[in-house]
Amino acid sequence: MIPKVIKNGKDYDVALTRINELMDADLETPEGDELELLVTLVELYEKMAHPIDLPDPIEAIKFRMDQTGLKQKDLIPFIGSRSKVSEVLTRRRPLSIAMIRKLHEGLGIPTEVLLKEPEARTSARSLSSSLSSRP
Repeated sequence: MIPKVIKNGKDYDVALTRINELMDADLETPEGDELELLVTLVELYEKMAHPIDLPDPIEAIKFRMDQTGLKQKDLIPFIGSRSKVSEVLTRRRPLSIAMIRKLHEGLGIPTEVLLKEPEARTSARSLSSSLSSRP
């Protein structure tokens, strides 16, 4: 097989089949080089065909809190006062650049995640009021 750019699902399947055949190839051989090239092409195709969006920044913070056993009060050094922490986590206050920097440095959350625009959350109260204001 001559490796080529993967443009569709058929090309992808052919490349995966060939990768499977080459899995035991030694790296310093022509087969090893072919394997390395095919894996790179498959990874590129997968990124383009099935992109993974960055997570919501607030959900990322909550996930890290859950992972490390942090409580809201533990975020005060990164976000500010207890009320600011609550406002950020309930999406009533946006993250500032200073907060993003501290959360990245202190909790290791990638800056590209923290810089992403948070998903809009519709509260039951705002949904109820918008529905009741309809004619």
